[in-house]
Amino acid sequence: MSRIPASRQDPDQRHPLDNPARWSLTGAHAHLAERRGNVLRYPVDVSPFVALPEQPDAADWNDMAALAGPGALVPLAGVSVPPPRGWEVVRRGAGVQLVGDGLAAAPDDEAVRLQPSDVPEMLALVAATKPGPFLPRTIELGTYLGIRRNGALVAMAGERLHPPGWTEVSAVCTDPAFRSQGLGGRLVRAVAAGIRERGETPFLHAVATNTNAIRLYLSLGFRFRREATFLAVRVPDPLPENAPVI
Repeated sequence: MSRIPASRQDPDQRHPLDNPARWSLTGAHAHLAERRGNVLRYPVDVSPFVALPEQPDAADWNDMAALAGPGALVPLAGVSVPPPRGWEVVRRGAGVQLVGDGLAAAPDDEAVRLQPSDVPEMLALVAATKPGPFLPRTIELGTYLGIRRNGALVAMAGERLHPPGWTEVSAVCTDPAFRSQGLGGRLVRAVAAGIRERGETPFLHAVATNTNAIRLYLSLGFRFRREATFLAVRVPDPLPENAPVI
């Protein structure tokens, strides 16, 4: 799918990390983008994120309703205005955005690149550890590295959003039986090494209450950039009267 022309992009997007899903879907991940009007999303088996302009108008909300479908739960990022009347805010959580321009990135001899054939094990590890959304085709977003012990996948980390000049580190998780061995930190540094090789800078998001993870990331050399709000809204059912049906 073609990229949104510069004239259609948001003039108030001062920095790609302020709305990283949108910058990803109009850039490096444009080939994955599903679009209606000025609203974009990933395929539902790749990522749940929908990208609105930072200041969406009524037409944008209607396009998102038509794209997602009545009653759909939609996670949003980079949107600073509340949804219109009739939309339910299901979840609102505080988070932080960290950037890794001071991160000591380094390859790891034990880390192996995970392949589509590894997805069932990756999904099982995510189900056991709950690091955030990971779906059957999420591996298409970038490089995922894992560490195995006795043949079993026990830790992984990878790349998710990809705004220009940046790549998000995501899905950092370790089997509970193998925690406190530094595997997560090693994988973050290894993923970041690949990002640096492309001349890009790693960044990541964390839930504000996950103080252990934030402490780890800060110790690796990440720094705080901004607070972030994790928002999930439910599309009205039935759809708004002026929302087209697709």
